[in-house]
Amino acid sequence: MQSTVLRYFYQVGRTGSLTAAAERLHVAVSAVSRQISKLEEETGVPLFERRARGMVLTQAGEVLMSYARRNLLELEQVMAEVKGINAVGQTLVTVASSEGFAWDLLPNVMAQFRQQYPGMQFKLNVVGANHASRMVADGEADISITYSLAPVEGLSVSYREAAPIFALMRRDHPLAQRKLLSLGDLQPYPLALPEESSTVRQLFDIACGMRGLLFAPAFTSHSLGAVYRFTQQSQQAVALGGFLTAHGRAAEDGMALIPMAESELHQRTLQVQTMAARKLPPAVAAFSDFLIAAIRQIEVQQELHSA
Repeated sequence: MQSTVLRYFYQVGRTGSLTAAAERLHVAVSAVSRQISKLEEETGVPLFERRARGMVLTQAGEVLMSYARRNLLELEQVMAEVKGINAVGQTLVTVASSEGFAWDLLPNVMAQFRQQYPGMQFKLNVVGANHASRMVADGEADISITYSLAPVEGLSVSYREAAPIFALMRRDHPLAQRKLLSLGDLQPYPLALPEESSTVRQLFDIACGMRGLLFAPAFTSHSLGAVYRFTQQSQQAVALGGFLTAHGRAAEDGMALIPMAESELHQRTLQVQTMAARKLPPAVAAFSDFLIAAIRQIEVQQELHSA
């Protein structure tokens, strides 16, 4: 149902190596090489640049790779329908997300969804924001939910909302009763921040640079959980993060979330992403709708909190 040459091309494009593709396909390297050469002859254009460190897709190759990804996923869907196993509740849904969404939101939503469809299976990949998006674009995940600063090629955005950054602190903190804070307000206090590649840190650094502000964080970590715990255990500390990430735990743990005034800290968006032009299987589409509805409910809470 799917041509050998397309399967071979997809694996070479995905791995960047004839050898690695051959290993995944359980065939000889020479067989993969012949199929790639055959495909390039048929198309009349080079699909790969042959480099010392492997095979790199050309612009034409990228176009064909997008088609190959969709073709593979749609074939899986058709085969599932033929076998009668594609009903909602009988499918594995693979989700990629950054760490904050894996704390409470996704486990809670997945558990609630399984109450309606007990046979539903989930696989949650917790990775960096950019990696989560790439997993969907590459066909390694059905859905990604992440904070984004810029569009990502190869994705369709099922849902988008503003995701401003809030200050997080204990309720007995001197600033906890304020309705709005600025970065200058935070300077007298120990600051806990995520690592440099996070959207929170990137926007924080931009905002500080625009105002000539310097901070020496008391605590930094790639783990949002560690940042949260440090702040919870430190009476004077302040952390920065998203409302959706921390609101549930903050309410239970006696923590306060205060909006920040700087416009730079309002520039990211929360996005639910799927592969561009892909027809989603019924179970994936149903879960995506369920997830978006849950996010919208939290958005209402955020608006009330910020009012």
